[in-house]
Amino acid sequence: MDWSLVYFFNSALLGVGLAMDAFSVSLANGLNEPHMHRRKMGLIAGVFAFFQALMPMVGWVCVHTIVQHFHAFEKWIPWIALILLLFIGGKMLIEGIRNRNGAEEKPGVGIMALLVQGIATSIDALSVGFTIAEYDFAMALVCALIIAAVTFVICIAGLLIGRKFGTKLSGWASVLGGIILIAIGIEIFVTGVF
Repeated sequence: MDWSLVYFFNSALLGVGLAMDAFSVSLANGLNEPHMHRRKMGLIAGVFAFFQALMPMVGWVCVHTIVQHFHAFEKWIPWIALILLLFIGGKMLIEGIRNRNGAEEKPGVGIMALLVQGIATSIDALSVGFTIAEYDFAMALVCALIIAAVTFVICIAGLLIGRKFGTKLSGWASVLGGIILIAIGIEIFVTGVF
């Protein structure tokens, strides 16, 4: 493949496809923290964008170096995403049920939970390394950066939407966010295994 409009369009489409899980998690984070500051929104979207760029590059490196080891790991990707998102979503769900009346201030997503969310929502992007395997390093890197930019914009949109409705849903926002994360984990698992 060469540097063409089709290359950039395909990279942007990959970004949109890969960002859907991150969008849903961003929506849940916005629901959980309706008074989130813009700086934190940028941090959350940036973390998701970083992992969405990192994982395809890791996959690309695996294709060009240790592909036989990556195939053995590939079957575990849906399980890892399921476990991580069930854990985070379950924790949000339990906290939401405990604080349903909304009287107690709910803590926002912490840095460790954010990193786990970033990994869980982008781990399926490892397989994109196979899709872009014919690219040279520069093209693969630019593709990953386009994916990151698209993910960033989509996650900001998810955070804004979640934040807006989180204010209206008050005490139920954390419950809804937890249910969304659990559903995403199940969806990744089902599509990955079946």
